This record gives sequence, structure tokens and C-alpha cells, in this order.
Amino acid sequence: MLPGGLRVVTDAVPGGPSTTIAVWVGVGGRDEPDADAGASHFLEHLLFKGTAERSATDIAFEVDGMGGDMNAYTTSEYTAYHVRVPAPEVDAATDLLLEVVRRPALRPEELEGERGVILEELAAADDDPEDVVGVRLHAALFPDHPLGRDVLGERRTIEALTRERVAGFFDRWYRPANLVVTAAGGIDHDRLVARVAEAFDGVEPGARPVRTPPGHPSRVWTGRHHATDLVHLALGWRIPESLVPDRFALAVANQVLGSGPASRLFQEVRERRALTYSIASGVSLYQDAGTWTLQCSTSPDKAPEVLTVVQDLVRGLAAEGITDEELVRARRSLRGSLLLGLEDSGHRAARLGVAECVRGRYTPVEEHLERLDAVTSESVAHLAREVLGRPGVVSVVAPEGADLAALRGLVPGA
Repeated sequence: MLPGGLRVVTDAVPGGPSTTIAVWVGVGGRDEPDADAGASHFLEHLLFKGTAERSATDIAFEVDGMGGDMNAYTTSEYTAYHVRVPAPEVDAATDLLLEVVRRPALRPEELEGERGVILEELAAADDDPEDVVGVRLHAALFPDHPLGRDVLGERRTIEALTRERVAGFFDRWYRPANLVVTAAGGIDHDRLVARVAEAFDGVEPGARPVRTPPGHPSRVWTGRHHATDLVHLALGWRIPESLVPDRFALAVANQVLGSGPASRLFQEVRERRALTYSIASGVSLYQDAGTWTLQCSTSPDKAPEVLTVVQDLVRGLAAEGITDEELVRARRSLRGSLLLGLEDSGHRAARLGVAECVRGRYTPVEEHLERLDAVTSESVAHLAREVLGRPGVVSVVAPEGADLAALRGLVPGA
């Protein structure tokens, strides 16, 4: 850890052909005032529009000239900037990325241009029923809390954001105490630390966000008509803060329920009954809460059966847990995914960054595998009962004229 609290974490792969360097800023959608919703994502766009020394075109040409790629993304709890290049280009790529994150120009004309781009992004998301059903689900899972907002923000807040407010957001949060730099692949740790220390020399430490825990969901149903031919279904359950540390058991439980072609959801809904083209579930964990969600789409005439079958499968997992065969298969699948991901320097750097930003500690691969192997059918059954045994939220986006009342009648307590 450097003075000011900036953390540098590396995963060296001697002889590795590529290197990924990333800067993780511990601020995201949940840390924005309501009036500035979308500020983190807005900044993500603006940082690539140029620095005092380089224009957006200069940055693009320099990265392309290295044979690399540079990108960023925003979540509810952090914003990540990353560049992946052939290992010999690591020093130039590091300096460029640090310049982008440390000294963005935030030019007024660029802000106006990106405002238009983001408004188009919001319009595209609102046109996509898959996005709409997921956004509405999270809003119901986290009512009146920033975790329930779309990280893109809203049209009214994006239109109202001024350069002064965006620059103030940057000045407050893009400081050493709230930053993590990670690198993986062909990397020299001491050399990277020296470059990072020089880039942030003299910068005031700042502080990390103080976050308000979310309250409990207050409803179990949200439905909306939309310009779509299919019915889009999303179901979700809140994971309480007390169960967030049990992420390995959660991963196994999710693998059995709906992650991959061997899962219960895919085998029953897709393969045996042919009710949908695809269906999947996923777990998202935050510092003080989490979600377990699933999503699919189907034709209006099949929607009642899909909703009924899915709810039955969820109840079955909550009531009966998983079999020993499912436990072994899920652990092997998760183990394989982790090990295959280690072939990619980007995946390695992301493991470091997410761990430091969200959990405050990186789990070495060997420990990760040991903790995965330690998951038992009993621990999975307990988690399934505690999470899926409670009322969840059902979100539906359906074609105009579809009978939402009939679907709502299939949801207990709606």
C-alpha cells in the first residue's frame, strides 16, 4: 500500500505474452446523490475523451499502435478502467492509463457530446425489454435505495449534470484512498509501484464512500406492457448481509439452479419442456447485500407454464437442497471455469480488482479452490432455504394486450 492508501496488487506470469493493467475506483452508482444519478458512468465516458496532453484520438491511436485494447465499465460499487497489451508494451500502457485516470481534461464540449451519447444509450436500454425487466426487478429488490437504480442514471439526471458537478464528483472520489491498481501477466511489481507512486505523488488521500445498507423489499410483483413480441420474466431474491460471506456455497447453489446447460432450470425449462430458448440464473454480491436472480423470455401462451415451472423448481431447491451428484458436478464446473480463466491476463487482473474493491481481500487461487471443495450439500441447502425460501420479486414485461393480471395471479402474495 502506498502513502495515501492507494493499493497496488499484481499477479505476475513470467513469460506471459500479454499484460493487463487496471485502475479500480471504489465508487459507483450506489454512491451518487439522487440528483447526480449516473455521474460515475458519465465520468467513465469522459475520461477516454482526453487529457491535458492527449486528445481522444491520440489515446485511441496510441493504444491501437501497441496492438492493445482499452476499455472501462461502471457498476454499483466501483468503476474499472483497464488496458491489455502485449507484454513488451507494459510501461507505455501503464503511463497512458494512469494519465487518463489521473489527469482527464473534462472539456465542456466533450461533456456535451458524451451527454448525447449517454442519452442514446438510455434510449436503447429502454427499448430493450430484457434490460427493462432487469432494471424493474432490481428497483423492486432495493426499493428507494441507490442499489435499485440503473447505473446509467435517468434522462432527467443526465440532462441536468453540469461540468462543475461532474468535476466535483471526480475530485472527491478519484483519490488514492479510494483507488486500487492491479496488473497481471508479464509485469514487474516494483516497477509498477514506482510508476503509480510517481503519478499520484502529492495528491491528497481523500476517503472511501460511507454507504447506507438497503432496506427490505416491499413488494413481490412488478409488471409492464412494452413493444415486444415475447413475455420477459425475471425473478429475484435478496441475499441478506449475513450470507454474503458464503459466496462459495452461493456459487455452487447457483450453478445447480441455473448456470449452464446441466442446471435444473435449463434442463427442465429449455430441454425437457422446450418453453424458452435460454434461461439462466446469477448471483451478485455487494458489500452489505446481494441478489440471486434468473431471467428468460417466452411466447405469451407459454408464459404461465414457464412461471409456474420456474417457481416450482425454486421451491424444490429451497425445500430439498441439492444431491451429492449435483454438488460434485457443480464444484468441478466452477473449478474448471476458474482455472481456464487464468489463461487470460484480463481475468487475472479482474480477480484482483474485484476482490480488493468489494471484499477488501484477494483470495489466492489455492485458497479459492480449497474453499470451493469445502462446500457441502448441507451448506448449500441452508443457503437455498434462507434465500429462496423467502418471498422473492417477479418482474414481467409483456406485449401490449397481454394479460398481466393472469400472470400476477400465479405469484404468491402479489
